[in-house]
Amino acid sequence: MGTFRVMRQDDNGNRFLVAKGLAEAEARRLAAEFEARGHKQMYWVESESADPAP
Repeated sequence: MGTFRVMRQDDNGNRFLVAKGLAEAEARRLAAEFEARGHKQMYWVESESADPAP
């Protein structure tokens, strides 16, 4: 089990971190909640374990 983050992309293609360190179910719930608000931004969930080690 890893941790997950919620990302957002705005109308101009800029990407932002919304939340991190979440369980997958919580990250997906949060992304769905933001998507349901009807804004033009796109939200998605990423695994944090996919990050390259520093």
